[in-house]
Amino acid sequence: MYKFKLQYGIVAVLCLAAVSCKAPQATAETQNKAAVPEAYTNSKDTTNMAAIPWRQYFKDPNLVNLIDTALKNNQELMITLQEIEIAKNDVRIKKGAYLPTVGVRAGAGVEKVGRYTSQGAGDATTEIKPGKETPDPLGDFVVAAYANWEVDIWKKLRNSKKAAVSRYLSTVEGKNFVVTNLIAEVANSYYELLALDSQLEIVKQNIELQSNALEIVKIQKQAARATELGVQKFQAEVMDSKSKEFEILQQIKETENRINFLVGQYPQEIKRDRNNFLSLLPSTVNSGIPSQLLQNRPDIKQAEMELTAAKLDVKVARAEFYPSLDISAAIGVNAFNPSYLLTFPESLLYSLAGDIAAPLINRNAIKAEFSNANARQLQALYNYDRTVLNAYIEVSNELSRINNLEKSYDLKSQQVAALNTSIDVSNDLFKSARVDYFEVLMTQRDALESKLELIETKKDQLNAAVNVYKELGGGWK
Repeated sequence: MYKFKLQYGIVAVLCLAAVSCKAPQATAETQNKAAVPEAYTNSKDTTNMAAIPWRQYFKDPNLVNLIDTALKNNQELMITLQEIEIAKNDVRIKKGAYLPTVGVRAGAGVEKVGRYTSQGAGDATTEIKPGKETPDPLGDFVVAAYANWEVDIWKKLRNSKKAAVSRYLSTVEGKNFVVTNLIAEVANSYYELLALDSQLEIVKQNIELQSNALEIVKIQKQAARATELGVQKFQAEVMDSKSKEFEILQQIKETENRINFLVGQYPQEIKRDRNNFLSLLPSTVNSGIPSQLLQNRPDIKQAEMELTAAKLDVKVARAEFYPSLDISAAIGVNAFNPSYLLTFPESLLYSLAGDIAAPLINRNAIKAEFSNANARQLQALYNYDRTVLNAYIEVSNELSRINNLEKSYDLKSQQVAALNTSIDVSNDLFKSARVDYFEVLMTQRDALESKLELIETKKDQLNAAVNVYKELGGGWK
């Protein structure tokens, strides 16, 4: 008879498993078909500047100190570090889910049942000891240890833990991405500040030059060699340049405060070297080959970890269609009177049970969750492809920008040299009344604009060197 029951139970379990295992198949692609090009240009040199630590890449000690302070105090980075802690705790939660749960229970109670019930009638005729009936009401005291365990047959719980681990690694890469962006933002703001200092100096020099020209035209007016119109034109030009001076001062203040915010400190003057901005040279660019982006760019590695987690989520969702096996056990002592708790074996209780269950009907919720997991996997795949493509395009754009800025800077340098010479020539001609004030004004205005543009181009060159370092995946190592 017991053999028949066992065979019947096995057949029932197999039928249950056969019905529940009809889970839908995943439709997401498991590999990225897009391949990055072999090189950015015709060069296939594998030397990559991303391998250089940021302390060696940036030579200015003031900038190095700012970056170091930012990495210690920046609030966005601190928030990201807490996200890592949250993800780490999620791993611990998922790890504990597939381990047995063990606990201890102690309880006390009292129960009064009707005498004319099956339990009450049985208690009335039961004697604990000769001449001593079962107490009424009946107490209940128990001290026991219990355990529950879901047997991870289909690796549902282990895959869930692996997905949590992948997301933890993703947050680590996210932190690295924040670090490399923070370093680049501090460096770019620092070079912008130096450029503004240099522009301010140029404007002050131009104000002095225009003021001298104003004095000359006033003298010429007194000698009837110039008119009041010329005086007013030069006066207006001086006022315009002084206005530019205050605009630049405001930009300097805002840039300093932007850096203060990045380094996590209240507004204060940023220590820097204000001299020889135009003599700064951008770092030499070694871009390596595009395939190195997959290892160097934190955002690509983050997208890869998210894709891995999404694939595991599909496996977890698929396992919900399969039967689950739960095992529970308990051992302890139980009696209606505390004095009997240590009476063995009469007070001993124990249990061992196993349950297997699987969804058979109305599985719409499970199907919907599987479809969502499958859609999230496709999203993660497309996001990975997009991240790789974006990384390649960013580097390609910046390499082209560096090349074009170099040519532009050479031409603007020649333009500034020519206009500086023309200022001296126009002043000499103006003193001898061979040109009018309008030509002098236009020459000075063109020279000022060209000098400011030259400084702007130099700043763009330095920023491009910072950006290509960031976009190649440098800074976080």
